[in-house]
Amino acid sequence: MIRAAALALALTLPAAAQACGPESPCDIANGVYRIALPDAPDGPVPAVIFLHGFGGSGEGTMRQRGTIAAFTARGYAFIAPDGQPREGRGGLRWNFRDDGRAQTRDEDDFLMAVADDAAVRHGVDRDRIVLAGFSNGAFQVTYLACRHPEAFAAYAPVSGGFWRPHPEGCAGPVRLLQTHGWSDSTVPLEGRPLRNGAFVQGDIFAGLGLWRRANGCAWDDPDGYTETGQFQRRFWECDEGSALEMALFPGGHGVPQGWADMAADWFEALP
Repeated sequence: MIRAAALALALTLPAAAQACGPESPCDIANGVYRIALPDAPDGPVPAVIFLHGFGGSGEGTMRQRGTIAAFTARGYAFIAPDGQPREGRGGLRWNFRDDGRAQTRDEDDFLMAVADDAAVRHGVDRDRIVLAGFSNGAFQVTYLACRHPEAFAAYAPVSGGFWRPHPEGCAGPVRLLQTHGWSDSTVPLEGRPLRNGAFVQGDIFAGLGLWRRANGCAWDDPDGYTETGQFQRRFWECDEGSALEMALFPGGHGVPQGWADMAADWFEALP
């Protein structure tokens, strides 16, 4: 039903509205996104929506050619939306939670609208979209997954999680792959205070505890351990329809080499 509606709506879009891609932004209400499509897609394609870090942009994300090529070679569309302007500064940010500052849009609604628009304009399969992001983008991914776990097929935050105070709980179940650098000092695994304690990053391990409760896990200890290249992985098998995994890598604050293929393998192996 969603695919049929998307096709019908796509036929009603003027040609100018459809002519957007890696270089030309796609305009929707309250923002823009860029998209790279796989060559010769056969029917609706899965997609990764990747959210930039603090001070970044969708345009900058489209320069991550290795990551994009890894996904498009496997038949995925790669989508890079823009966050919101930073107050009095250059670059963009994601307003991922209510921190007392003025909000110019609802980020969750915007990202769901991006997914809906990509289905209409570009033949993306709305039921097979992974919402991923780095750093500030990972914070947004984490909070949206907590509030609306059903909004996307899966979630893959990289180098980011919750902030303190941690949420009391999350809706669930969720399918989430948490990736983090062992020596990340910008967003340490344990979190850190900013602006003399006005804001405090959360604990990644405490966040995993929230996900385990949302997924109905009986115990805290993992159900298994694996290694993929540089990634040390642990996973939990809990309520039906849920999936939870953590992948640590021996590096700092960044999107590690090999992450795209690991994330795609993880997503494709989900039931």
